[in-house]
Amino acid sequence: MTEPKPPVTTTSRAVWNGGARFTAGVGDKTHTIDAGSQTAPSPVQTLLNALATCSASDVVDFLEKRRTPPSRMEIDVVATRRGDYPRRVMNLEVTFTIDGADIEPDQAERAIRLSFGRYCTVAASLAGDIGLTSVLVLNGRPGKPVGHEMFSATFPRR
Repeated sequence: MTEPKPPVTTTSRAVWNGGARFTAGVGDKTHTIDAGSQTAPSPVQTLLNALATCSASDVVDFLEKRRTPPSRMEIDVVATRRGDYPRRVMNLEVTFTIDGADIEPDQAERAIRLSFGRYCTVAASLAGDIGLTSVLVLNGRPGKPVGHEMFSATFPRR
């Protein structure tokens, strides 16, 4: 049995710009977040953006390693949140619209499954009781929704 790797520290900083607006990030790699969702994505939209880009980068990496790179990819995330405070996310549906000549549907689905089940740091950081469904639209043809067990629900706690 191999020893666990030491923890990795990741930092970010948010600076309040007045009203509900913040600049967040590190160094010169910052972006605006608007809790009122008037001039920039809200914190929850930023969370959904992080989930989309984290999982999509895993999918791209997997498909490129199989020598079937996508020619186009778009990721849509729909979150269902509680009506009452805290309005936490209760369910997520992520649609991956991918185009690529040599991509097999089973390999794209496997890439999505591996991302949510093993590699995507953002998905793993979300509470394990959040329902997660992905939909693959490959070369214009939508697949069936696939339920995913969240990484944090299955990963042993230390």
